[in-house]
Amino acid sequence: MAEEKASKEGQDNVVFVGKKGTMAYVLAVVTQMNQGAKEVVIKARGKAISRAVDVAEIVRHKFITDADIKEIKTSTEEVTAEDGKPLKVSAIEIKLVKK
Repeated sequence: MAEEKASKEGQDNVVFVGKKGTMAYVLAVVTQMNQGAKEVVIKARGKAISRAVDVAEIVRHKFITDADIKEIKTSTEEVTAEDGKPLKVSAIEIKLVKK
């Protein structure tokens, strides 16, 4: 039960970066940290990876200057393309923590 709560709690502090503008994701991260989250994970795949890095840097340098990057994980995920073929896509997770 405690593990389930911890995993749910961890999922609340995840921002998935996609096609929206960078500032939409910056706002999501800043909002979570202002609501008391000590750490937020920014996740992205494929072309959105550079946007995720931008989000982390904007948050750290402009909005929450006492935030630090705790961990960066890179990986490759296999997804199925529209034609049914397997496709490998790069992914990144950036963990920001408040000091």
